[in-house]
Amino acid sequence: MTGLTLASGSVSRRAVLTAAGVSFDWLSPGVNETAVKTEQLGTGASPQNIAEVLAGLKAVAVSRERTGLVVGADQTLDLDGRLFDKPGDLAGAKATLMALRGKTHRLHSAVAVAHEGAVVWRHCETASLTMWAFDDAFIEAYLADQGETALTSVGAYLLEGRGIQLFETIDGDYFSILGLPLLPLLRFLRSSSQ
Repeated sequence: MTGLTLASGSVSRRAVLTAAGVSFDWLSPGVNETAVKTEQLGTGASPQNIAEVLAGLKAVAVSRERTGLVVGADQTLDLDGRLFDKPGDLAGAKATLMALRGKTHRLHSAVAVAHEGAVVWRHCETASLTMWAFDDAFIEAYLADQGETALTSVGAYLLEGRGIQLFETIDGDYFSILGLPLLPLLRFLRSSSQ
């Protein structure tokens, strides 16, 4: 799997690919995600559709600059059809956690592979995550412990760390929850190298 570029600055996605033994380079795609989300929401797109569109746009943007296959990915958080963005500050993280507690939300993780400016493969997986009904004191203690780290994730949690303590049940693929549907991507990469 040589000549692969990840169209992402995400530390988590890079770590997932590295741990899987995939050789790749990476480049941030420079896509204005806020503008795309605003435009997509204006057309009535669902949070899942938005993840799929962004994954494709990221892959295509970088594939115009790099040879070989380019992987783009995006993840959206969906609570009853409402799209959540990464919190901008700890007050925003607290508001997000208060909205999610005691409820089930969905993470839509989309991945697209582009070559020479066109998407050649795409996939999206959805995981359902239910937080337990923790109280305000728990949120305060959690955010005091996590600090700015809570701002790096759309749900104000990192499942691979202390964020796991926020959950009652999880139904979905672990790698997709981390933001990259790894197994389908690896299957595609293996098939494309034959």
